[in-house]
Amino acid sequence: MELRGRNKVSPNFNMSSMTDIVFLLLIFFMLTSTLVTSNALDLVLPTAKGKTSSSQVLSVNIDKNLNYFIDKTPVDPNLLEGKLKKLLGAQEKPSIMIRAEKSVPIEDVVKVLDIARRNKYKAILATKPK
Repeated sequence: MELRGRNKVSPNFNMSSMTDIVFLLLIFFMLTSTLVTSNALDLVLPTAKGKTSSSQVLSVNIDKNLNYFIDKTPVDPNLLEGKLKKLLGAQEKPSIMIRAEKSVPIEDVVKVLDIARRNKYKAILATKPK
């Protein structure tokens, strides 16, 4: 007399639910990545091998006509330090990102770096990745 178990476990694994989850996550990340906007002007940056920090910092932009901007707000270069002190005064670890176009003379970038050094702000020089 031959006795067999009636409850056999199938060794197959169904991947359909796993692929559904992966596709939903893919769609979610594709949609949310397009909604992220940078609070900066469209400048032609110099290239470098390093990476630009993506943490929350205040952006100081200098365009090719030597116009200064804090984020997208135009600022007089003589009033730049006062505006930065006003905006960064309450932060625990204040930092600024300097975004200068390729054609901007280095002296203008050094002025902003000097303001950051005097006020003990962390200064980040933005570049375009290679």
